[in-house]
Amino acid sequence: MRLARPRPRIRLAGRPLELRLLMVVAITLALGWVGLASTQAGLLSIGAPLPLMAWVGGLFGVHLAIVVSGRPLDQVLLPVTGLLGGLSMLMMQRMPQDLVQQRFGDRVLGLGDSQLLWLLLGLAVLGIVAVGVRSVRWLREYRYTWAAVGIALLAAVFLLGDEVNGARLTLRLGPISGQPSELLKVILVVFLAAYLADNRPLLARASLRVGPIALPPLPYLLPMIAMWGLAVALVVVQRDLGAALLLFGVFLALLYIATRRLSYVVLGLLLAIIAGALLYGAFDHVRTRIDVWLDPWADPTGSGYQVIRALFAFARGGVLGTGLGAGLPQVGSVPAIPLMHSDFVFAALGEELGLLGVVAIVGCYLLIVERGLRIAANAPDDFQSLLAAGLTLIVVVQAALIMAANLRLVPLTGVTLPFVSYGGSSVLTNGLVIGLLLALSDRRAIHGAPAPAFRVRRSWVGA
Repeated sequence: MRLARPRPRIRLAGRPLELRLLMVVAITLALGWVGLASTQAGLLSIGAPLPLMAWVGGLFGVHLAIVVSGRPLDQVLLPVTGLLGGLSMLMMQRMPQDLVQQRFGDRVLGLGDSQLLWLLLGLAVLGIVAVGVRSVRWLREYRYTWAAVGIALLAAVFLLGDEVNGARLTLRLGPISGQPSELLKVILVVFLAAYLADNRPLLARASLRVGPIALPPLPYLLPMIAMWGLAVALVVVQRDLGAALLLFGVFLALLYIATRRLSYVVLGLLLAIIAGALLYGAFDHVRTRIDVWLDPWADPTGSGYQVIRALFAFARGGVLGTGLGAGLPQVGSVPAIPLMHSDFVFAALGEELGLLGVVAIVGCYLLIVERGLRIAANAPDDFQSLLAAGLTLIVVVQAALIMAANLRLVPLTGVTLPFVSYGGSSVLTNGLVIGLLLALSDRRAIHGAPAPAFRVRRSWVGA
């Protein structure tokens, strides 16, 4: 007589910190929604709360999925992402809806509904990756395959992509379109993390000197530089200089983390200055962006208009802001802040939330830095440590670039503010990034991993 096997029990792992933080996020977004609806209606109102309910419901759905999975994942990243995505949902619902028109069959979605759809899809990607990815060995083993796929996608965009505002960035397949340069960021980080983990001792050892700068053996450095240089060259040719700058920054940071050699960073910055000078002389759009950054008032109604209006928006916001829905999105039919749903959403938030709101948003990205570096410091092997650090850099370097550009601290690069700016490709890619970070935070994911030869310094993230 065959005995029946006992059914496996599902062990629910409580996540009290994440639950409490999600409740705070839900209350904060609910208050923001009521304030926005009341401002628009001219009296106390909750408006039509379906978008708010959909987003908050999606956050708690992902939380429940992680609880059921029983995985001890990081409990801060999901609430922080939820708050940033919720701010995006509020701002896109508040802005003129005809800024974006997405057609799905006979149905046309405006800006707010389109962004909510992308946010929910990005949240689904985050949840599936966080719960489903139990090992990242396959990423390491097929690193050259991913690199080839990324380069092939960029080449396809260059040859077949749609050109918008002089830049060829979008690849369209039937009704679906996207920017492969967003996915390239993740692919390049995977490649660099794998290559640096395999060759870290040789790259850290200096055997070649160029003046005062010590370099590793060229056979081990050239393949990595060639891979990075080819990707950046394609991006520059496509005129997506924001992505090129982002990739370069992540490349330098990962190289320093792996080798701890400051000379590589110095050499990289010198090469960046030289490349910037050459691009300034060779490309009109690069020259225009730098000239506008240096003196936007030289052409206040033309090329400098965006930057000037963004500065005015921060000034109008003051310390406390004008309140959600009480800003100045447009004058007549002319937007007061051009591209306020993408490149200048940080300026729009600065106007309506003020200095305190801006500091809170910056704090959210600093939390992502802290949690990402903590995950890297606790990783069981070199590859996972570098991968976690690189994924963190993707989000925070991109956020720093666009926030600094809105404040006229650096030239405008055209990258998006992660989880806040409008854009399906950006939201989905960043959802993938946070999902991978959550999966890497489970130190039980890979059993028997060798002890790392180095770690991201714990002093950077605390005990």
